[in-house]
Amino acid sequence: MQAWTRSGSIALAVFAGLAGVAPAMAQQVALSGVAGGKALVNIDGAAPRFMTPGQAHQGVKLLSTQGDSAVFDINGRRQVLQVGDAPVSVGRTPAAQDGGAQRIVLTADAQGHFMPAGQINGRSVQFMVDTGATVVILSESDAKRINLDHTKGRKVSVSTANGSVVGHQVQLDSVRVGDAQVYGVAAIVLPQAMPYVLLGNSFLTRFQMQRTNDQLTLDRRF
Repeated sequence: MQAWTRSGSIALAVFAGLAGVAPAMAQQVALSGVAGGKALVNIDGAAPRFMTPGQAHQGVKLLSTQGDSAVFDINGRRQVLQVGDAPVSVGRTPAAQDGGAQRIVLTADAQGHFMPAGQINGRSVQFMVDTGATVVILSESDAKRINLDHTKGRKVSVSTANGSVVGHQVQLDSVRVGDAQVYGVAAIVLPQAMPYVLLGNSFLTRFQMQRTNDQLTLDRRF
């Protein structure tokens, strides 16, 4: 894939089977407890994990807590859970997995790049749209800054203009641009420094893209 930057281009040939990567969406969610403003959440029968408001995991985002209840955004839908309730089944059809706006309109900068601000897993990042990138690509420094543990991801061999490097394939809980949010987005974390995060096709293919002069319009496909 070809990733274009302000100073030129970086060739990124990924020698791994990325096409078969499927989003890991939560199927069942239960609230095990609430303490100190945090929610103890059980997702798909895994060990309970504490979540703080604004944190997301596998398409489950904690919005707030109050007493023995908590409000979540689960795969794009608002859900109130109480401690002790039976697990909520949240399996969704593809049409209901993503949330927010149905359209994104971006304006190119003076160099012709589309550079929207956005979020990964609820943390702010600077994107550059790259239709030649198979997946979202970010640096290790950005991954650390947004508390993304990439070290457990599958290693992939990546060829860059500066030689071959080893990256880590991960899955992002959520990617947000404007008011549109997409869950379960494939990404690769590279060790090299990058001035921004490449917004690749693991996000972009959820939309129909149309460029008119200096504007890029993304309409949600489903």
